[in-house]
Amino acid sequence: MRLASDLVVLSACETARGAERGGEGILGLVRALQVAGARSVVASLWRVDDESAAELMARFYARLNEGLPRDEALRQAQLELLRGPVRGERDGRPVELRFSAPRHWAPFVLIGPAD
Repeated sequence: MRLASDLVVLSACETARGAERGGEGILGLVRALQVAGARSVVASLWRVDDESAAELMARFYARLNEGLPRDEALRQAQLELLRGPVRGERDGRPVELRFSAPRHWAPFVLIGPAD
């Protein structure tokens, strides 16, 4: 199977993890996607909170739509959560969300080229 994708985003828990194989490095979903043709992958290193992951991804995609490179778009999205609070919505009502703890924004990494 071949993937013709510049960027794949995996926003679920522990999507960057894999099994370490001597001489091969870490084999997992990210490696499989890259072998299949994905140039870059955003994935998480540990368990993520659904609400903060959704907020981070919304900000990441907004920065990509502004034309920022992938690495800078992710960095700025992470900084927004770190600096918080961020405005969000719960049950149709606006709220201030506090996601400054690293567990909310730090698990996500870009693997592969930034452009």
